[in-house]
Amino acid sequence: MSRSAGGDGRLPAAFTTPGTSSFLDFLAQHEPSLLPTGRALPPGDVPAAPHATTIVALTFDGGLVMAGDRRATAGSMIASRHIEKVFPADDYSAVGIAGTAGLALELVRLFQLELEHYEKIEGTLLSLDGKANRLATMIRGSLALAMQGLAVVPLFGGFDLDRGTGRLFSFDVTGGRYEETDFHAVGSGSVFARGSLKKLWWPGMNASDAVRTAVHALVDAADDDAATGGPDTVRRIWPVVATVTADGYRRVDDAALAAVAAEVEALRRTSEGGEQR
Repeated sequence: MSRSAGGDGRLPAAFTTPGTSSFLDFLAQHEPSLLPTGRALPPGDVPAAPHATTIVALTFDGGLVMAGDRRATAGSMIASRHIEKVFPADDYSAVGIAGTAGLALELVRLFQLELEHYEKIEGTLLSLDGKANRLATMIRGSLALAMQGLAVVPLFGGFDLDRGTGRLFSFDVTGGRYEETDFHAVGSGSVFARGSLKKLWWPGMNASDAVRTAVHALVDAADDDAATGGPDTVRRIWPVVATVTADGYRRVDDAALAAVAAEVEALRRTSEGGEQR
């Protein structure tokens, strides 16, 4: 956004005029071309772009865990082995991305800025439901891009400070918002991850149990989905795993994830009867 036309170095009047607490509304009013929805795509086929794949999330006693593998694909090629797909939306929420990677990363940055702007203007955090609604609105605004094959489908969750519990929301490309119970997964490996979570999740699990279950679900997804990458012990690349509790967003460190991955591999190697799986 350019400075005032007078050349005096002052900010445009838009920055000093009282208005909405939504940064998206502010940008749409004063510089809509900077929004993803303000860009017109040229006619023709959409070129192959890197896609982020599997994200899983589950609640536990005291919060939520969200995890994503590190692989991005472009068609049949591996575009990246170490992309990050799970991010803090703010201090008490997390967002994971699946779909067109470039647009998804831009959506996350814009969502983070939207929540930060609201907090600065209003002097308080937006409720978890409010955050989910804002994200749904942003996704709905990108429907034209999704119809051209550039879809973004995030997974959002966090710790509800009012209810004192972890909550989880999924979305569709039209901006539909759905609160999930207990666990959910999105992305190309989500069918396999969800099947794994269905068997491994239980009520009352603690944070360590939830982290192990999330990693196990990603490993199970990678076993059947070529676009999902499991833990890479050779390159020392581990999934991005984060917990969100009353203490805020915390990313699980790589040393802990290496130990969890080894534990999961040992569990997969031997069944209860001692036979190879």
